[in-house]
Amino acid sequence: MKSSAYLETLIKKFSKLPGIGPKSASRIAFHILGMQREDVEGLARAMVELKRNTFTCAVCGGISDGEVCSICQDPARDRGLLCVVEDAKDVLTIEGTGEYRGVYHVINGLISPLDGIGPDDLNIGTLVEKCRGDSIREVILALNPSVEGDATSLFIARLINPFSVTVTRIAHGLPVGADLEFADTATIIKSLEGRVKI
Repeated sequence: MKSSAYLETLIKKFSKLPGIGPKSASRIAFHILGMQREDVEGLARAMVELKRNTFTCAVCGGISDGEVCSICQDPARDRGLLCVVEDAKDVLTIEGTGEYRGVYHVINGLISPLDGIGPDDLNIGTLVEKCRGDSIREVILALNPSVEGDATSLFIARLINPFSVTVTRIAHGLPVGADLEFADTATIIKSLEGRVKI
């Protein structure tokens, strides 16, 4: 028996979100049920406003409140340093470090022939056009260390190597504070390959 059709509907909606299973969806729905009406209305309003008022940046492909995002509009950013990421959430992750001061280019996915995703399905053509000019001096490939990420990185590097642009890739390997004995073989191999002189 269902206790409430409205509650069941909300649980089903939350279950469709990535990383949210039925139990988590149920916990979230019951939490919302216990919230003050104003807080629930504020949450619903924030979701509707997010969907209604956010756009894809015309320059980098990230998330923006207007045609061009605040990062691309910032005159203090180093426009010669371009970080290539898989999707817009990766921009937020890198920005969260507070260390990177260049600009971004979102390619919207990775090359994955098994999933029917080829280079033409990604935002790679505009990246090549950006590198064709003289303004970009370094492209940092910040793609996930997976088979698809490696294939996409190699493909992009081959396309932009003919230009006078340095192509680098973020380091992979053991995270800070990790215990060597618990690391998997692939991570240890990446750590050895990415070793640096001290």
